[in-house]
Amino acid sequence: MTAEDRTLPAALVEAHSLGFFEDHDGHDFQPDDMFEWSVETTQWWHAWTGNPAAGVSPFRVFGRDGSGGAAAFWIRTPAAAIETEPMVFLGSEGELDIIAQNLGDYLWLLANGVGPLEMVDGLHRSPHPIPPLVDLARRHTGASARSVEAVIEAAAAELPALIALLESTTR
Repeated sequence: MTAEDRTLPAALVEAHSLGFFEDHDGHDFQPDDMFEWSVETTQWWHAWTGNPAAGVSPFRVFGRDGSGGAAAFWIRTPAAAIETEPMVFLGSEGELDIIAQNLGDYLWLLANGVGPLEMVDGLHRSPHPIPPLVDLARRHTGASARSVEAVIEAAAAELPALIALLESTTR
């Protein structure tokens, strides 16, 4: 038996350590220090889908909201770098959405002052860029900027495939 690597990508750890979630009013999201154990994620996946035969979860959970909904990387291509995989939210009441097309887009969401659950609940305020997160997003992605609208558009393109996965798995 091999030990499971639960290490989060360094850019994700750095982004979550820059104080966004402590200073973001009304944002109910708690990032984790490491990925949830895959056995726990698979047990949750079976319960969430209502399908004990759903197989191993295709998600790596990195945070939760207060109701128990999970923010996770969706492992669509197991051989791909996790940073290139879509990031999703699967809510405790069946909510479902793509947070970002990949880690780079997630960093730009945070840099623009938008939290991951606002991609699910909607943006009901005027966000403002957060300079340390803008610097991190630039360093990680090499882009000078990426708008919230561009991130939302890219994420929306991934949603039909996630819905198809769930329709084929949920009972």
